Amino acid sequence: MIIKSPHLPGPGETVLGGSFSIVQGGKGANQAVASARAGGNVVFISCVGDDAFGQSSIAELTKEGINTSYVKIIKDMPSGIAMINVAETGENSISVAPGANSQLLPTDIINAEHTIKDADIVLMQLEIPIDTIASAVEIAHKYRVPVILNPAPACSLSKEILSHVDIITPNEREAALLTSVKATDNNLSDMARTLRKSGPGIVIITLGENGAFYSHDELQKHVEGNKVNVVDTTAAGDTFNGYLAFALAQGNELEFAVRMANKAASLSVTRLGAQPSIPYIDEVMGRREVKMEI
Repeated sequence: MIIKSPHLPGPGETVLGGSFSIVQGGKGANQAVASARAGGNVVFISCVGDDAFGQSSIAELTKEGINTSYVKIIKDMPSGIAMINVAETGENSISVAPGANSQLLPTDIINAEHTIKDADIVLMQLEIPIDTIASAVEIAHKYRVPVILNPAPACSLSKEILSHVDIITPNEREAALLTSVKATDNNLSDMARTLRKSGPGIVIITLGENGAFYSHDELQKHVEGNKVNVVDTTAAGDTFNGYLAFALAQGNELEFAVRMANKAASLSVTRLGAQPSIPYIDEVMGRREVKMEI
């Protein structure tokens, strides 16, 4: 649920806003849609409430060509929602009521074990219970399926989870929280090094309009962002992760995947809303409307 306002309200402040809209969202769902629009064959494992929001979510995901057979419907519980304020600058603030997301359990992941076994990559975020994340990374590790973890919203993660994560993709604030290293441009290497010591072989720190910084083996590199007119940054990180997962699942080199993900994310911020802002592969590769070099 999105309200566009002149600026983000401070504590105790009421801001008379402009337009209001309801669009499909949710970090996991956004990432699934991004991978599907990139061209991926996506299976989405999640929970929704037995309400109008849940029904519309499943219907829209199905329209995207996403396999929703593992989306569980929880009775007597609302679907997860997000209340989003968007300033004229494109900056946003978000409050999330997880609702049925909290009911995605380890048993649901175990039920999908054969699907995970056959996957090229598993992508997750932290709007579901940590025990469920732990179950998923364990099963993926068992079958040597690469795991991308987007640690958002950020929280402390166990050594057991991190030891089975192949790629972790925090933004600067999330990286700072996970490493206790102050978020500055000069500290990106320190944050990445600390995260890699905890388990993930690849660390990608997203930097908004400044692109992304990645660390792998002895290589560390800053990939510049694309300059665009920002309308709304909602789902930019999710778009990045969805395209990153697709590009890597296709066997592309890490830098190409980061550049593709950067480009997709930069296109998403030129539009309002979560899933409506996510570009299709033709746009990202420069064959439709917007042309940008990867």
